[in-house]
Amino acid sequence: MTTSEFYRGRETGVGLIEVLVTVLVLSTALMALAALQTRSLQYNSSAYLRSQANIIAYDILEQMRASSTADSVVKGGAVVEPDVEALAAQLPGGEGEVECAARVCTVRLVWSEPTANQAGDDIEKTTFEYVSRI
Repeated sequence: MTTSEFYRGRETGVGLIEVLVTVLVLSTALMALAALQTRSLQYNSSAYLRSQANIIAYDILEQMRASSTADSVVKGGAVVEPDVEALAAQLPGGEGEVECAARVCTVRLVWSEPTANQAGDDIEKTTFEYVSRI
């Protein structure tokens, strides 16, 4: 038996190991891409809800500002507010409130967002505040 015949017999199966390593690296990369895509969709959804909250808060303040031009904002010390709860209901689990002091109003919107946070919860409450002078 020559030296080359000895090594030829020992090298069988090396190609299979190379294929297995390649499959392992490829599957790890594909799992990372799937996780990246999932996070991207989650952040896109979060940005959409934040944009909606901004539009709703601005709408509430504009309705209050429009009614103030008709001198109807303050009636007996109370501010005439639009239906904040109906507008906040456009967000998932949305709640809203308006606080006014000295014609400076704060619109606070709270909604639920599905997330995968460190605590292991699936739902996270997000708060958005918009402050403006009426």
